[in-house]
Amino acid sequence: MTGDPIITEQLNMRYGKHLVLDGLNLRVPRGSVYALIGSNGAGKTTTLQILMNLQRGATGSATVLGVDSRKLGVPEYGRIGYVSEGQEMPEAMTVAEFLSFWRPFYPTWDVARERELLEHFQLPMDRKLKHLSRGMRMKAALASSLSYRPELIVLDEPFSGLDPLVRDELIEELLSHAEESTILISSHDLAEIESFSSHVGFLDEGRMQFSEEMAVLSERFREIEVTVGITSLPASLPASWMQMQASPAVVRFVETQWDAGRTAHEVQQTFPDASGLEVRAMPLRSIFVALAKSTRKAS
Repeated sequence: MTGDPIITEQLNMRYGKHLVLDGLNLRVPRGSVYALIGSNGAGKTTTLQILMNLQRGATGSATVLGVDSRKLGVPEYGRIGYVSEGQEMPEAMTVAEFLSFWRPFYPTWDVARERELLEHFQLPMDRKLKHLSRGMRMKAALASSLSYRPELIVLDEPFSGLDPLVRDELIEELLSHAEESTILISSHDLAEIESFSSHVGFLDEGRMQFSEEMAVLSERFREIEVTVGITSLPASLPASWMQMQASPAVVRFVETQWDAGRTAHEVQQTFPDASGLEVRAMPLRSIFVALAKSTRKAS
């Protein structure tokens, strides 16, 4: 199948008078590992729930696997694996009973794949779900969602509260599906997200601030430090500079459209007496913090 598996256009959602999603346009490319990031309350969970037809009342459009999300049914759910941080599970069931319960619902269920997942996750088959740790419960949920080899995997905060070893195991398993599935994941664990995502979208107060390939984002953001003897900033500064800070000896800022030659030229034009220029790459967490602070200041 061709085309993007997830598309939203001018998606709006209100809870009473509060606008949770504000004209959200989102495209998740086929075969990508797309990370949806944003602060608490940015609208990430609401977006995923609308996409999965778990919430109604939105205006605009949302299509999943070529189908209006409000019309998702058994055929589409058979191609989607969905795991949420707070999803309810039949706690009285053992792991074996849990998987046996779901197996008949999915014609594409791969028993060999199920065995691989169980072995990799080291799930105790005879233990009830209510007696499992949070990490083991997440493993069980993921095993039940990956065993039928879904075309689309949607994960809402899957790593929240998990220890690093469990996170690594989950990520390793997800990456093994990356060639056969499209993955949409929301998470606060930005360091983990950066390590394996191909695309990233920054959602802030219901608005998409940017959506692009992770490599492109990493390439265009830099922390700049200019050694210069000033105490105040010039009145006119390049539009791509943000988070400006000045001290008697140093000016620091974030360049959002890094280009070695152009940026160096703009620094020279803005600070003719500059005696030093230091450039540092930025991890995703630093980019996120800079953008979040900038949007808060602008509002």
